[in-house]
Amino acid sequence: MTTSRVPHPILAENLVRTFGSGDDAVRAVDGVDLQVEAGEIFGFLGPNGAGKSTTVRMLTTLLRPTSGTAKVAGWDVSTEADKVRRSIGVALQDAAIDPLMTGTELLRLQAVLYGLPRNIHATRAGELLERVGLTAAGDRRVGTYSGGMRRRLDLALSLIHEPSVLFLDEPTTGLDPMSRKSLWEEIRRLNDDGTTVLLTTQYLEEADQLADRIAIIDNGRIVSQGSPADLKAEVGSPTLLISVDPTHLAAAREILTHFGEARPTAEGTLGVGLVDGASGVSAVIRRLDEASIPVIHLELNEPSLDDVFAEATGHRLEGAEK
Repeated sequence: MTTSRVPHPILAENLVRTFGSGDDAVRAVDGVDLQVEAGEIFGFLGPNGAGKSTTVRMLTTLLRPTSGTAKVAGWDVSTEADKVRRSIGVALQDAAIDPLMTGTELLRLQAVLYGLPRNIHATRAGELLERVGLTAAGDRRVGTYSGGMRRRLDLALSLIHEPSVLFLDEPTTGLDPMSRKSLWEEIRRLNDDGTTVLLTTQYLEEADQLADRIAIIDNGRIVSQGSPADLKAEVGSPTLLISVDPTHLAAAREILTHFGEARPTAEGTLGVGLVDGASGVSAVIRRLDEASIPVIHLELNEPSLDDVFAEATGHRLEGAEK
């Protein structure tokens, strides 16, 4: 796999994208700064509508930035877009794949589009089908593929020209757990071969499992950035989650203020960063019991990326619950 010719294969400074004009203008990406190191998997984490996909579309030259600058593989996305496209692989969430063609035919067509020598088309297609576990399905029409098979084929298509930088836009959305883990393994193998990967996702486990570093985006802005371990360490204390009868919610919330700072939770649940950790749980239960507040459910969770997201944004990532 070709390695990048620059130390920072993805570099964005004050990247902005607006849609519309005047009072109706929507600032979908609002001053994003990114610096991705060569050979790392960089996770871009955030809810739908946060600006993840818009940022990726600018970095992959599908959208022109309203302002700011970005370089990918050393090339400017605005003034050297063709050179950017020849250096990257892109697997977008809404990629259109012709259902009447076979996997092999699509790969060979992709090879033609990238100008690869004709004598290697068949070999390259076969290698990639084997790599993503689709050799047996190579001569089947794509319309017969499952969702997981289509995503793996899309990944193979993005690799036909051996790119140094790979963009994966929510590659496992809608996949079953087994297909998701299979795709994770392939992403790791690609990265081990030297490919720099930018992965957008709304799955906390995916970012935690794969990414060397992550950036959390909310409302078009980067609100937190670092390695998963460092970001979780910054949260500090574990989160105590408590469910009580709605009639006791206000009283229970007041009691919890004595044990740590409130943390964002799902509606109907109370959360607190428990300063004393596990040893403080019994004291919380005792105070609630003294106030005649029965506990319906209680759990203590070590800091997670969901806690990191909540600390940075003031709300939980939608769909982050187990």
